[in-house]
Amino acid sequence: MKRALAAMLLASAAFAQGAAPASYTVVRGDTAWAVARKYGLSVDALLRLNGLEAPDLKVGQVLKVGDTDERVAVATTPPPVAASVAAAFAQAGYAVYYGGRSDAETIMTAAHLTLPIGTWVRVTHEKSGKSVLVKINDRGPFGKAERIIDLSLAAARELGILAEGVALVRLEVISR
Repeated sequence: MKRALAAMLLASAAFAQGAAPASYTVVRGDTAWAVARKYGLSVDALLRLNGLEAPDLKVGQVLKVGDTDERVAVATTPPPVAASVAAAFAQAGYAVYYGGRSDAETIMTAAHLTLPIGTWVRVTHEKSGKSVLVKINDRGPFGKAERIIDLSLAAARELGILAEGVALVRLEVISR
């Protein structure tokens, strides 16, 4: 009993001094991106640390978040895009596609690292000139800086980039 109490006191003292806890239990609404940022990890590091192949989390799942040398410097919140320049926001880079997060309003969705959730963006395939409107409803892509947007399967199909896998695109914010 005394040993257990001593261990608890030591653990709470270490936590109070800023040591990262060794594990985290997933709650409703958590994303791999949010958990990784909370503990100063990249999503890739979080997945490797837990032996996961995909960033799909389940409520109640216990994740290892401590005991790693893969900490990264992260901002506490993504930098905002000023509302006054929303129409002028443009970005060029590579798009990839992923399963996408469902949305009640549309199947044409995408993930972006900094644009506010709910922003509508025109994505134009530089090679073909085709464009689609997508709603930002997720965060990503992670891992490669040149990749600027993750498109839902429906959006990638409409743009004609399924065969390419990764395609050069241009983004323009339409509305927030």
